[in-house]
Amino acid sequence: MTSGLFYGTETGSTEIAAKAIQQELGSELVTLYPIYNTEASDFEQYKYIIIGCPTWNIGELSSDWQGFYDELDDIDFQGKKVAYFGLGDQLGYDDNFVDAIGILEAKISALGGTTVGYWSTEGYEFRQSKAVQDGKFVGLALDETSQSDLSEKRIKAWVAQIKQEFGL
Repeated sequence: MTSGLFYGTETGSTEIAAKAIQQELGSELVTLYPIYNTEASDFEQYKYIIIGCPTWNIGELSSDWQGFYDELDDIDFQGKKVAYFGLGDQLGYDDNFVDAIGILEAKISALGGTTVGYWSTEGYEFRQSKAVQDGKFVGLALDETSQSDLSEKRIKAWVAQIKQEFGL
């Protein structure tokens, strides 16, 4: 396997998105890891990492990522390319849409990870997000609440983009 996809989920929607990304990328190229059942050492074998996290409550990490957050400090992200995807509700939580991937990206990039998979904010309606840098999301933003009809198309386009950025 060339890449590991590490995800957290509260309601199952992020797990569904993770499986769709795995299928689109190619199951032979990516292994799924639910973060609640992951060790820091599981990250070591991968040069290409995908991180998935829903934004929970008001701009927070999912509980399973919250529980793993401090363990990120034990991982050497130097030389690793990291792509992010997150789920959120842009209309109900327009002040912190997909904040969770912004929180994780800030920490992982500070630990040496190289972010790939930036995603346009066009087509979304929100006021602010910790996941926006230089006018783009730090990764794929999915909204299963008000734009579920766009998720499949967005996943296909984003996976094609990260495949290129990973060099696969």
